[in-house]
Amino acid sequence: MAQPENPVVLDQTLKPFYQRASEAEDRLTRLEAALASKKDSGNKDHSKLISELQEENKKLTAENAKLQYRIHHLVQAVRDADVKLEKK
Repeated sequence: MAQPENPVVLDQTLKPFYQRASEAEDRLTRLEAALASKKDSGNKDHSKLISELQEENKKLTAENAKLQYRIHHLVQAVRDADVKLEKK
């Protein structure tokens, strides 16, 4: 059977792996922070765009209501004129 290795030799053997794992954890932490900051920035941009679009929607809805009102009265005026012409 194989003899267990000396703990010092085992630590020396595993040292590069621990170092690489630590570096990977540090890199992952930096990437997560960068991603979080980009998401926050993107959310702010999207919120601003949504706000602008909602404001534009309000304006267009109001304009549409005014135009519908005018159409209704114009159609009514045409109908009234047709009725008057039929009576003559």
